[in-house]
Amino acid sequence: MESVIDRAFAAALYTEGDAGLDAGASLLAAAPESEAELVRRGEEFVRRAWERGWLPADVVRLVRRDLDEHAAGLAAGLIASEVRRYDGLPPRWRSQLDELPAAPPANRPDRFSYASAFLALCRLLLALPAIEPVGPPPGAAREALTRPPAAGEPRMLTRIRALLAKAEATGYPEEAEALTTKAQELMARHSIDEALLAARTHGDRTPGACRIGVDAPYETAKAILLDAVASANRCRAVWNSDLGFTTVVGFEADLEAVELLHTSLLVQGTAAMTRAEAGQRAGGRKRTKTFRQSFLLAYAQRLGSRLADGTARATAEAEGDTAAGAALLPVLAARDLAVTEAAGQMFPRTTTTRVRGATDLDGWTHGTEAADRARMGEEPRGIRR
Repeated sequence: MESVIDRAFAAALYTEGDAGLDAGASLLAAAPESEAELVRRGEEFVRRAWERGWLPADVVRLVRRDLDEHAAGLAAGLIASEVRRYDGLPPRWRSQLDELPAAPPANRPDRFSYASAFLALCRLLLALPAIEPVGPPPGAAREALTRPPAAGEPRMLTRIRALLAKAEATGYPEEAEALTTKAQELMARHSIDEALLAARTHGDRTPGACRIGVDAPYETAKAILLDAVASANRCRAVWNSDLGFTTVVGFEADLEAVELLHTSLLVQGTAAMTRAEAGQRAGGRKRTKTFRQSFLLAYAQRLGSRLADGTARATAEAEGDTAAGAALLPVLAARDLAVTEAAGQMFPRTTTTRVRGATDLDGWTHGTEAADRARMGEEPRGIRR
């Protein structure tokens, strides 16, 4: 005999429009005894998302974008309850689970509204496409879930995060530049040290991948900025504009650098854009959208060349080290080839996209200047290493 849950899901998930959701929600609202089974079904949909390559942050980000914050909280609750069944979780999962939004209380503001929102979430989860996996799923063999940390890695990452946090907080461009410069130098040197260590110990020969959200508005400019950061840190980036994320392929130390630096530069760029825009509007200009678009495009373009220059300088300095110089170039070349091949296997068919050009000269000028202030050049005098 068909259960209330079966009838509710059949109405909501396989009937287009709000009428199906309303019908399914009405059935569930009249059957409070079905709540436990409703959650179990929701957990099953979440589990299917893992099988299709999705991670917790990916699911919550898409739910928030396509539905709303309340639905994102419902998804977070299902994720938190579903992952309790696993003995082991991949490292990236742990950090993503820690950042999930709080789950709203059940049956609020009323049973019908709660059921309707829950069914809308399940409808979205059911429609998730298969995407490229970027790591082992939960419950995989334990050796696939953990990677021993490199020597000194936690302390290095703590220093980098602290420098970037100060760069984001300061109101002085010269100080932000110096702090960001120091952080990038640490990242570049750490990457080179990791590469040489892996070559000596025959470890970490296989690149990994991570996904980073690219949210509206001005997602094209943000994706270009992320691509520039990835390229400068010896990674490859592939943007999925439909699903709102970029997949970055590279070795673990470089992926961590990309995540940290991209987040910081985006924060710095957004703050600089807001200040520049306020000045423009105070002068009587109202073309806010075109100003912002042009600003961020210029910011991304300028930073791309600056970051590439910074990486080249760090590599040249490492080559000058007689202890490592002879081995460095072959090691880096081998890692670049491995990353390129891994990206090609994950994404055998990619396309280019036409970028809408900048149309606001003031926005472009201010964006370029902001990129210069966040550049990866030499530190000003007086900054201690």
